Amino acid sequence: MNAHESFINTLSAIVPLPRDQAAKLKEIARPLEIEKGQSFIRTGEIPDRLGFLVSGLFRYYYLTPGGQEFTKGFFRDRSILSSYSAMIQGRESFFTIQALEDLQILEIRYRNWKPLVENHLCWSRIMLALVEKGFCIKEARERAFLLDSAEERYREFLAAFPGLDRRVRQHMIASYLGITPVALSRIRKRMGLVNPG
Repeated sequence: MNAHESFINTLSAIVPLPRDQAAKLKEIARPLEIEKGQSFIRTGEIPDRLGFLVSGLFRYYYLTPGGQEFTKGFFRDRSILSSYSAMIQGRESFFTIQALEDLQILEIRYRNWKPLVENHLCWSRIMLALVEKGFCIKEARERAFLLDSAEERYREFLAAFPGLDRRVRQHMIASYLGITPVALSRIRKRMGLVNPG
């Protein structure tokens, strides 16, 4: 399956795409390879594109003026990548979207995406489904930070992202959990997990 077919199948699982709309999507989505460590969108940049992650792994992170990183989330195959609120408002992004592995995406410029979404109901339905999914993730994350212990948050992370703890550096996971790398190391030790060398 090629990248465009993967994208169309992913969206069609949310809302069936008419053939003409799928064809229009293919016309505006261009393949792009990004190397590990490179950014798709950077903090302070006014984004003008979104992406569909065909394969690989990204993270979203905030960076304080002092250089401290706070990981907002991890995104794997078949994810939509965007600083969407910044893009639609024409303002600077508050976070960076960084490749954690060499990967392939389909890139769509906002100037091409906007008229597509405005001219067929299927796109509005897809956008609503994506917004609802994002809201549910945000609500669950807020609840975890308010009510769960650090170890409970780590166990939830392991359940939500199987195998990701072996693909991502521990300090990134710690920042996602809102704890220090030392605290994460202690949690892993209590759980009988071996810390990566």
